[in-house]
Amino acid sequence: MDQRGDLRGIVSDLLPELTDLLEQLISIPSIAFPGYPVEHVQRAHDRIADELRKSGIEDLRVLELPDTSPVVYGRIPPPPGAPTVLLYGHYDVQPSGDEKLWNTPPFTPVQRDGAIYGRGAADCKANVVAHIGALRAHEGKPPVGIIVVIEGQEEYGSAFDDYPPEQPDLFQADALLICDAGNIRAGTPTLTTALRGVADVFVEVRTLAAPVHSGQFGGAAPDALLALMAALTTLHDADGNVAVEGLRRDTWTGANYTDTEFAEITGMAPGMPLLGTGPIGERIWYGPAITVIGLDAPPVKTAASAVVPHARAYLNVRVHPEQDPAEGQRAVIDHLRKVKPYGIELEVTGGDVGRGFAAATSGPAYSAMREAMTKAWGAEVVDSAMGGSIPLTNSLAAVNPGAEVLLLGAEDAKCNLHGFNERVLLSEVEKVALAEAEFFELFAAGVRR
Repeated sequence: MDQRGDLRGIVSDLLPELTDLLEQLISIPSIAFPGYPVEHVQRAHDRIADELRKSGIEDLRVLELPDTSPVVYGRIPPPPGAPTVLLYGHYDVQPSGDEKLWNTPPFTPVQRDGAIYGRGAADCKANVVAHIGALRAHEGKPPVGIIVVIEGQEEYGSAFDDYPPEQPDLFQADALLICDAGNIRAGTPTLTTALRGVADVFVEVRTLAAPVHSGQFGGAAPDALLALMAALTTLHDADGNVAVEGLRRDTWTGANYTDTEFAEITGMAPGMPLLGTGPIGERIWYGPAITVIGLDAPPVKTAASAVVPHARAYLNVRVHPEQDPAEGQRAVIDHLRKVKPYGIELEVTGGDVGRGFAAATSGPAYSAMREAMTKAWGAEVVDSAMGGSIPLTNSLAAVNPGAEVLLLGAEDAKCNLHGFNERVLLSEVEKVALAEAEFFELFAAGVRR
């Protein structure tokens, strides 16, 4: 046991000050999207830098990268023979949206039923606070080397999608703790071991020079919207499974949601069936998804009795973590180009792509973290995945080919990140901080053996 005493008790004693810090950070509307006050972003940056200095990070600097908010960067040298751990998080937040849909003001933190409500509570200021808590639990002198990277523009055009290869020496570590994830459910310690890749596809059809009267010409005049809808229906089978050849889907063996749990989390209407077949984890983490996220067509409110001459759809394609997203994008494009509904050719083009990620989980860092999280939560650790992408994961891993990448955090499936009434459970913040503090000791001891 650490000579300073039980880490659980130390972190528990730290929780009131960590809670106060989290509330103060939530009260800063650090939105890095264009059009929002940059001074709030700078305030959040400065406050976190100050708190890290108080937590033992003496070698602290600002990374001023082009076209992005300032990045808090700091180091603690490793003791002789000890490994180095990189701690990642971000202090910027999503816009709050329509504040009338919040039960309490989004930037006025409110404690209720063991949770703190407010924009950025879960994503990702709680995880930044957990990093600070883990460092303070070791009085700023952890048994491992530390690199801290807290960026300020993750939610809008992160520079870390591309920057690490330009300065690889800044990010050399033995384990990367990317704390921008969370638990499959509250109280279940979870390591995210896979992220799906993403690709955009645009489908467009033009059939007429201009709208023509649907009563006079409908039935023979080629309807662009009808052709587009016919093409889109071929992307899935009758059960809702993706039906595009060349998109990979594998068996998922990690944790899963029950149908009832998934329906509650997503807010499904009563009696609404799920799309697809097979385990939910396989459908949302280890297989493809094609979602129509935008449609250009006449709105119902102003629709005229006319055959539509032009329609366009925006597809968001998610691919297996180990599939090249460009390959998946090409599969969807080729499929749609071959369809030719009613003999009409579609114009299909690709947009942005982002690689997925699959972690190697057999190394000493994973072993140490599983033990640390089991100690913190008093429950068995499960593996989960994310249907979304975190591109910086790949860029950081690329400059650390020998490092283990661990994704975890204080979020849970009901935290409403990016939504209204976002919240984080204080019990999860405490356990993440404790797990990190335990991990530092276990990882250092394991590497030295």
